[in-house]
Formats: sequence, structure tokens, C-alpha cells
Amino acid sequence: VQLQASGGGVTQAGGSLRLSCSVSGVTFGSVAIAWFRQAPGKEREFVAAMRKGGGSVTYYGDSMKGRFTISRDNANNRQNLQMNTLRPEDTAVYYCAATTGNPISSTYRRSSTYPYWGQGTLVTVSS
Repeated sequence: VQLQASGGGVTQAGGSLRLSCSVSGVTFGSVAIAWFRQAPGKEREFVAAMRKGGGSVTYYGDSMKGRFTISRDNANNRQNLQMNTLRPEDTAVYYCAATTGNPISSTYRRSSTYPYWGQGTLVTVSS
């Protein structure tokens, strides 16, 4: 499983960015994708995840609810993360991660749930 995150950049507070995670080396529908982020000097933090299969069940970190939206682009084997109303505290390196399992309510926040990781993409939000 290979993952490639893209779409990071610099924006002002209140702005928007859309990150994409391109998936290869595996049937796209066979993996569940999550996003994590890590700011300088801080621990890795869960951002969002989507279960695989029908129903498109999604999970979000508490500070992301209502601002971030995770979605699947099955035609292009991509998982997208639309980030709106960005805040300076959203500044971090964002990583996409994958599992061939299906995260559940007790596991989706854990980094260890996802054995496959892409390189990060930097998001900088200025005040």
C-alpha cells in the first residue's frame, strides 16, 4: 500500500484547503483511510477517518467537527480532506494513513490502527 498526501500550503485564518491522499498498490475500496496531523513539539493528533464499504461512516476529531469533511473519490483512488474555516492552531504536517481493516469507535483515533502511512503535507495557517 502506497499513500501520497498532497494539497498542503499556506492560507490565512478563515481560509480553506483541500488535501488529497492518493492510494496505490491496493484496491482502493479495500482500505480505510484516516488523516492525522502533527504540529511542532506536539503529539500526533487524529483528524478524520472514513470506514470502507457502504454507508461512508466518518469520524472526526473534536476540533474538526463542522469544519473538516472527509470524502472518497473512487474514480481517482483518492481520499480527500476539505478543511474550511482554518485556524492558526490547525498549522501542522498532515498525514494520511490506511488500514485494510475497518476502524471502529474504539480504534479509529489510534495511530496504531493504521499500518500504512504516507509522507506528510504541510499546512500553515497565518493569523
